[in-house]
Amino acid sequence: MPIKFQDYYQILGVERTAVQEEIQKAYRKLARKYHPDLNKASDAEENFKRVTEAYEVLKDPEKRKKYDTLGTRWREGQDFTPPPGREGEPFIFRQRSGSAADFDRGNFSGTSGFSDFFETIFGGRFRGSATEPGSGEAEMNGWSARGPDREAEITISLEEVFHGATKTLVLQSLALGPEGQPLPQTKNIEVKIPPGVTHGTHIRLAGQGGPGIGGGPSGDLFLRVRIAPHPLFELDGQDISTTLAIAPWEAALGARVDVPTLDGSVKMTLPPGTQGGQRFRLRGKGLPTGESERGSLYVTVHITVPRVLTAKERDLFQQLQQHSTFDPRHTGEERR
Repeated sequence: MPIKFQDYYQILGVERTAVQEEIQKAYRKLARKYHPDLNKASDAEENFKRVTEAYEVLKDPEKRKKYDTLGTRWREGQDFTPPPGREGEPFIFRQRSGSAADFDRGNFSGTSGFSDFFETIFGGRFRGSATEPGSGEAEMNGWSARGPDREAEITISLEEVFHGATKTLVLQSLALGPEGQPLPQTKNIEVKIPPGVTHGTHIRLAGQGGPGIGGGPSGDLFLRVRIAPHPLFELDGQDISTTLAIAPWEAALGARVDVPTLDGSVKMTLPPGTQGGQRFRLRGKGLPTGESERGSLYVTVHITVPRVLTAKERDLFQQLQQHSTFDPRHTGEERR
């Protein structure tokens, strides 16, 4: 039977000039579309294998270079005869474990479903090289694939970021029933939030992603951390900022004032002549940056005057007005 040419770029729907990011994105989309656990169409598994084979070649710079040298004179499905000397050498496909995104990178625990075209170009012997010491190499006669990685979002408070926390996450998914019908299932898992995690960080939960097929391992679940807004503090990396209201006499005379932090209230010294909008730094009162290091808390003071004055307060302010030489609307501080 003649061998048919496989246009891997056409299979993935990308241009021949596509960069690796575009190839990976196209593969992930198609792999999820045709994954046999998610798509019950009769041709889903065959399409899944074709997409996987195309990605196996185009993701690897050496294989892609070898494939590209065949030129563009063949079309998808056309009879193919390799040029002299281009028959493939034996190719060892290594099984990988523990990677955060093996499914998306096309790393599978077996590849016997690849086409004759692939085996003609890259060799037909596929052996497993186990990652466990002493396990040796074994023929891979079956076909299996690692399950897809999945992504979800988890919202945590700034206090939980500061101290660390354990959250209960409820996962909802579809599983195949006895007769192949999709059935909803719910699973609770405990998630440890490390202190100092930042907004947008991904926490990897190994083996909590989509199930593998043909005995392959499950994918991973990546939780994208979202930090909820806080009524007092704003976050800037590992540093925190806040505003603090102070009285006019505290600003003018100096004072020791209480400042709220994520670790309880602390005392801060205001020097005499503190100005509104002035910023103070409290070292070590931000988020953890390591085992013993923390960011800083930046405090911006805001001078606040009383809205309602008692008779005594009004009298004192009037005396200050009469005797003070300060004029805030001149560069010099004294009135002329």
